[in-house]
Amino acid sequence: MVKVFIYPTNSLILADLVKRAGHEPLVVMNQVRDKVTTLGVDSPPLNITAEEPKTGLKYAAIEVPAGVRGRMSLMGPLTEQADIAIIVDGAPADFGCSGCNRTNELTKFLVRDRLNRNDILEIRYPETDDQTYTFVYQILEFLKKYDTAETADAAGADKAEDTSGREAKA
Repeated sequence: MVKVFIYPTNSLILADLVKRAGHEPLVVMNQVRDKVTTLGVDSPPLNITAEEPKTGLKYAAIEVPAGVRGRMSLMGPLTEQADIAIIVDGAPADFGCSGCNRTNELTKFLVRDRLNRNDILEIRYPETDDQTYTFVYQILEFLKKYDTAETADAAGADKAEDTSGREAKA
């Protein structure tokens, strides 16, 4: 199982697809949930802890608008955790986060800078049914490349158990 950075960072569709493929989606919804359910934050989402501005400054300079730094305090750590990434270009505004284009560009830059080019799938948002089937197929094929040896070993062990069970019954 690999950690998959997803852009747009709040795409439930992509998160579900990645999870069904057996990998861990890195999405901003999980970051927000952790912030909102943390006891140190009194009145979410208005209050923040003292660490969040510092985290945002790690990814964006002090001159950058506060909104960009705030978003980067959530998305920046996701880019560091990622083993691979899926970036959807040309998506409509309601497909994912469109809050701040500067944040979006910075996030994509960090992912492209950190990961090997072969570990990033950049794909166009589908506009027709046929393109949608191709879109899902390409994502699943990309994710298959990262199925671990553990998964293959576990599947092999399951088959061995089935075989031994049949032999014992016979």
